[in-house]
Amino acid sequence: MFRHILVAIDGSDHARQALVEAIDVARATNATLTVMTVVPKANPWALGGGYYVPVNVDELQRQAERNYERTLGAAIATWVPDDMPVTAIVRRGAVAPTIVEQAVNGDHDLIVVGSRGRGELRSLLLGSVSHDVLQSSPVAVLVVHAARGADAATPLEPLGAAASRSATTPNSHDDDPGLDGRTLHALQR
Repeated sequence: MFRHILVAIDGSDHARQALVEAIDVARATNATLTVMTVVPKANPWALGGGYYVPVNVDELQRQAERNYERTLGAAIATWVPDDMPVTAIVRRGAVAPTIVEQAVNGDHDLIVVGSRGRGELRSLLLGSVSHDVLQSSPVAVLVVHAARGADAATPLEPLGAAASRSATTPNSHDDDPGLDGRTLHALQR
């Protein structure tokens, strides 16, 4: 059925649930799993609300990239079973178009994304990555909603996942938890 699954995460509860679902689908279909995150480009105007704010945008972008890398590494270390090969990708850009671009260029046949479940009106006003991906993707998209009323910090354990994980990484940034030896890390700009 599916051969190459791409799941996009951002550290949110609904993204963690999407990762859990993507792992289950990958197991059931013997598909490869790619977990990605997209670092939005730093916007100095958003920081100051139209006023000049003396900030080093390049340093802010580097910090954001490190934070997204840690988030991606921690999610993989926590939720992806040790025996499941996984590719990790960090990209920079507009979130929805970057996810779709990765799906096309990476020959993925399923994109899995989480959704807050805001509804059509609020998504129209506030924007929705899952909605944008769903509308623009040439490949199948699975939209996963975080379980209501559940402890979102501990989504359901994927089938076959180990009870505990180590979040240490050889050759990572300082002592940051990050990508472990099972992953291929690609920072694409």
